[in-house]
Amino acid sequence: MILHAIENQVSWITLNRPEAMNAITPDQRDRLIHLLEEASADPAVRAVVITATGRGFCAGADLRGAPLTEDRVAGDVTRVIRQGAQRLIAAVLDCEKPVIAAVNGTAAGIGAHLAYACDLVIAAESAKFTEVFVRRGLVPDGGGAYLLPRLVGPQRAKELMFFGDSLTAADAERLGLVNRVVPDAELEKTARAWAERLAAGPTRSLTLTKQLVNASLDTDRSTAFIAEATAQEINMTTADAKEGVTAFVERRGPEFKGR
Repeated sequence: MILHAIENQVSWITLNRPEAMNAITPDQRDRLIHLLEEASADPAVRAVVITATGRGFCAGADLRGAPLTEDRVAGDVTRVIRQGAQRLIAAVLDCEKPVIAAVNGTAAGIGAHLAYACDLVIAAESAKFTEVFVRRGLVPDGGGAYLLPRLVGPQRAKELMFFGDSLTAADAERLGLVNRVVPDAELEKTARAWAERLAAGPTRSLTLTKQLVNASLDTDRSTAFIAEATAQEINMTTADAKEGVTAFVERRGPEFKGR
């Protein structure tokens, strides 16, 4: 089950299967993707928070009911991964609003990758992050081998994926996987403060900034510089850019509307 609410221009998406440590079913995955796409298209939404109930943020994909290896034919696994875990991670990366992960507990497998794909990660002190795939004899999926080297470098990424050891929230912060670690009781409060601060910001500017940063990891300097100049050209047509410049000239705080 996925809980959803929009509060103060923030879309709150909450995984709510605490009895299963919020392991994601295909239906829940599709619902998450739909909500992220809705957030992109809705001008009333200016930031997104993904969090969960119970002791776990997300224990990974719910594999119960998955067909045995001998029941599959060539192409089945590729299709499931492409249309499933990878589509979910892409939906987070491509969301046109800033996305915060508020990690309340264990984030394992695709659950860890769901957090890493977010623009900002706030973790409760009790949170743990685990590249669990090697423990099951599996190859990391859900964009793990794409995300982790970009966040911590190839050597650290291999260490995490080869051994599958759990990282504490403090260790994850030290490696750069987490922006902030807070006491468990302060997780929602901190996520709300960050999200509402983003929601009060220049939304289109944040969108273009997110796109520039994400694309910069896969392109050369010349292409990145052209993209940057083009993004600034586009952004200068927005009402928020005009408000920002006007507020500077008038020596007052800007009042951004997200347009």
